[in-house]
Amino acid sequence: MNRLKTTILLSLLTLLMVLMGSAIGGKNGMILAFLMALAMNFFSYWFSDRIVLRMYGAREVSAAEAPEFYGLVARLAGKAGLPMPRVYIIPDDSPNAFATGRNPNHAAVAATEGILRILTAEELEGVMAHELAHVRNRDILVGTIAATFAGAIAMVGNMIQWGAMFGMGRGDDEDQGAGGLVASLVMAIVFPMAAMLIQMAVSRSREYLADEAGARICGQPLALANALRKLHSVGRMIPMQGAGPASAHLFIVNPLSGGGLVSLFSTHPPMEERIARLEAMSR
Repeated sequence: MNRLKTTILLSLLTLLMVLMGSAIGGKNGMILAFLMALAMNFFSYWFSDRIVLRMYGAREVSAAEAPEFYGLVARLAGKAGLPMPRVYIIPDDSPNAFATGRNPNHAAVAATEGILRILTAEELEGVMAHELAHVRNRDILVGTIAATFAGAIAMVGNMIQWGAMFGMGRGDDEDQGAGGLVASLVMAIVFPMAAMLIQMAVSRSREYLADEAGARICGQPLALANALRKLHSVGRMIPMQGAGPASAHLFIVNPLSGGGLVSLFSTHPPMEERIARLEAMSR
């Protein structure tokens, strides 16, 4: 169901892109919007891993430098049927971890110093299995596509707003012109908001998938559930340094916090629901 949900949500993003492209210039506008999205996708696909690792000051480690952690990742990669990813440690006390890379052959997993300190070996195994599940499911690519389309739709929304301000789309009839202006402004505001909500929903559905697949890889759903409980609790007390909305979706627990309506824009599902699903798997 989560895979089907992802397909539907990405289709909706594509539809929004087509409609907005058509609004700014018919077929030509639609083609321009798609080319813009493809160019952004290409850049994100090839370079996002290096950018995010550098952003958090991640340091690559070898088997000699971090034998226990590196060995744990190597064992899990073998269980998951994946090539050995590059392994990084982030100098941050906030407990968290993420995976990145354009495909399984160019993947990297990173964990903070904080997470290595507070988790047991079994809990850390559950966390890294979750990250390797992201790699196996190609969630980095899926998330990049969703984020790129949402970003492109926001850019087109800005183009429509500027075009409306300078009279684009106004016809000879002033009433039709006014109506077209209002419609353009509504599209420029509502569509980017809808795209952002869809992007967040895609991210949440992939987190559920990674929880389930990670629990199967390590064979210990309760270990992952206990790890998530710890990360959620300690992460609130020790915020992630330099964390921002652009990279929040990568982490196993959201480094940003918020409740109520803000949860609609969250990249992660409710922690209580994630833990409940893992506990149900163990039963």
